[in-house]
Amino acid sequence: MESSLTLALPFLWLGIPPAILALIPIAAVVSLMLWGRSAAFAGSTGLLLALVLAWSPAFADTFGAEDGRSLATGAAVGEAAFTALTILWIVFAALCVYYLQEMSGAIVTIRDRLASLSSDPRIVAILVAWFFALFMEGAAGFGTPVALAAPLLVGLGFRPVEAVSIALLGHAIGVSFGAVGTPVIPQAAATGLSELSIARSTSLLHTLAGWFMLFVVVYLAGRIASGRGAGAVWGWAVLAAFAFLVPYVLIAWFVGPELPTLLGAVVGAAVLVVVLRRVHTPQVAGGLPGGATSAAGPPPADEASATPPGLVRAAAPYLVLIALVLLTRLVGPIEDASRAVVIDWTISDRFAGSFEPFYHPGTLLVLSFLVAGPLQRQPPAVFRGAVWSAARRIAPVSIALFATLGVARLMVHSGMIEELAVAAADNLGVLWPVAAPFVGILGTFATGSATSSNVLFTEFQASTANQLDLRLENMIGAQGFGAAAGNVIAPHNIVAGGATVGLRGEEGAVLRRTAIPCLLYGLAGGVLTFIITRWAY
Repeated sequence: MESSLTLALPFLWLGIPPAILALIPIAAVVSLMLWGRSAAFAGSTGLLLALVLAWSPAFADTFGAEDGRSLATGAAVGEAAFTALTILWIVFAALCVYYLQEMSGAIVTIRDRLASLSSDPRIVAILVAWFFALFMEGAAGFGTPVALAAPLLVGLGFRPVEAVSIALLGHAIGVSFGAVGTPVIPQAAATGLSELSIARSTSLLHTLAGWFMLFVVVYLAGRIASGRGAGAVWGWAVLAAFAFLVPYVLIAWFVGPELPTLLGAVVGAAVLVVVLRRVHTPQVAGGLPGGATSAAGPPPADEASATPPGLVRAAAPYLVLIALVLLTRLVGPIEDASRAVVIDWTISDRFAGSFEPFYHPGTLLVLSFLVAGPLQRQPPAVFRGAVWSAARRIAPVSIALFATLGVARLMVHSGMIEELAVAAADNLGVLWPVAAPFVGILGTFATGSATSSNVLFTEFQASTANQLDLRLENMIGAQGFGAAAGNVIAPHNIVAGGATVGLRGEEGAVLRRTAIPCLLYGLAGGVLTFIITRWAY
């Protein structure tokens, strides 16, 4: 196999820089998705290209020098498959919750209660894609916010493409401190910096730039609104931004990375709801998208026979999930017990996978599903229907998810990601602070995880900061900032989120909506980092 691959690609001996070659799989995946090809096709094409390049002379010394290319290939593919299963566990569980909510009529109750606060879809998007998604990011992370927020937005009348796009963008600034601060842990371990100092530098960038992501959410939601009342709704966006960002930065600055996203969302949502109730803003934009009505209006025909549960019972899956997340993340003995069982494996000290079944968000979602049904007084038939509907939807996404993860693992283990980052640093010099967030974005694009991006590139950012005599805290903050932004364009995040709303063949449409905001947000973070490193210290 080695000879056939290398003989088939003579251009690899033409002296093309490795960094240019490393761009090929990424460019292929992005281009094909932007051109409307399915994520499965784009991911599979990228996987084939990544495999060919990993076996080529350009990367052979890194990829197969220690274990041989055959073993390295099998182990990298094994990592991708293992990670895909852990993500699919979240997606499947989230789908079960969604279908339970749909079949029980709970979506109708939640939709009508949100409509009673405001029928403007832009304000509804703020409540769901900003505050709800940020809360779930702070509490659970690992794909849970989009998996829960996107279906809820669809239930509220948003089109699947808009729902996934808005949910991705809305939760992004909280990812740096997602899952109770998990992404900061590898940064502190790699650099020796305190978690508090990293939280300060990262939160400062998000606080100064984070309003941009919310404004994009409002803009995208406004595209499906009637277009009336635009002036009024931007005031609500400003209030929502301040209501989250002020407690977010204060908690990060004085407490640490565990709770800024979670408590910022709680405080911010409470502020917005109180003000909405006082002001009463009905019919700002002519009703919810998709014809959804307020509680005062009649239910759609297909829901006329359903008897939606009360609000507390309707929210039961989310309330149970929140309780489980808080118990397993913040109560020491319960956290220790839930993390006591670990399924892990290692090959040649380079390839590994780990799964904590009782701590994993997917398991917590399953428990939420199992508990919520009885709380909502649903018969077994509703449970079976929800599980069957989720199972039918999960199958098509599996190939796309595995393929895009395969691209990521091959690029990491072959050194392609490192080549891209080093080339950027070598060519930018004093302007490196502007580019530093894009390394974080690249890492999350390739791995789908801000934590993994930080694992990959924190030491690289620290080494670059040392070489260029830059303040370490600022560069590590820029890495965490970019790693959070990269969530909105990571192909398998789009695939996984799209799976929860039946998005098939339209993943490129989501990427077209999120790519430019991601790049602009990364640029804003880079400019801020440059200013801080040049003049603030």
